[in-house]
Amino acid sequence: MKDTETGYHFSVMARAIQMIDAGGPGQTLDDLAGAMNMSPAHFQRLFSRWAGVSPKRYQQYLALGHAKALLAERFTTLETANSVGLSGSGRLHDLFLRWESMSPGDYARGGAGLEIFWGWFDSPFGPALVMGTERGICGIGFVAESGAEPAMADLRSRWPKATYSEDAARLRPWVLTAFGVGDPSEPVPLYLIGAPFQINVWEALLRVPSGHVTTYSEIAQSIGTPKAVRAVGTAVGRNPVSYLIPCHRALRKSGGLGGYHWGLPVKRAILAWESARVEA
Repeated sequence: MKDTETGYHFSVMARAIQMIDAGGPGQTLDDLAGAMNMSPAHFQRLFSRWAGVSPKRYQQYLALGHAKALLAERFTTLETANSVGLSGSGRLHDLFLRWESMSPGDYARGGAGLEIFWGWFDSPFGPALVMGTERGICGIGFVAESGAEPAMADLRSRWPKATYSEDAARLRPWVLTAFGVGDPSEPVPLYLIGAPFQINVWEALLRVPSGHVTTYSEIAQSIGTPKAVRAVGTAVGRNPVSYLIPCHRALRKSGGLGGYHWGLPVKRAILAWESARVEA
């Protein structure tokens, strides 16, 4: 698939998801297709290709009660996930990831001497700012809620002494694979840049399978700090690689969504997307 066509389809899906979310269950297939300037049959095929289910079925996953249902039906005990090999080196949420982390000393230097490339891309969840080094993707921000400039300032503030240059072409193969349209035989490399405690939390998130969820307290327990639930929540919120390090899969014990750095509508859309693909 050509990159221009891919970008167009991602943009259509982002608009469709927003419309489905805003309009509620009363919307018809004709309504959605008309808003996308497509025939109902073509829109149904395209949407089902990306989400794995029909638009009508997808709407159920966007319901506010879906998080509670996930917690009841697909709660993941991280110790169990680890024992069956669901770790950073295994198959994770429908794609292969290969990751490594920056040393604590390098992180403490604020990214000094590090060259970071960045680019703008379409995604099923709206425009995305992606950053990476020669070792892999180090940042993904979804900007539909926050806006482009704040997202850029946010990610750059994580590594203030790094050198930044725009180079979308360098990142594009990784990004396309990450969003399901690239070469699935090529692993998506991640380069985790954070403090040691943060990286421990992000490693735990990498053990949560696609379509499943866990809780902040479960993450704290799994990394040996059961009383540090608040600190874990902060580390989850500071995860710079949205979606690939699945901070959206962390919920409150009550089944509430909790927070999400890039906006709760984006978190709900990603959880719905993953649930639909698991079902498919």
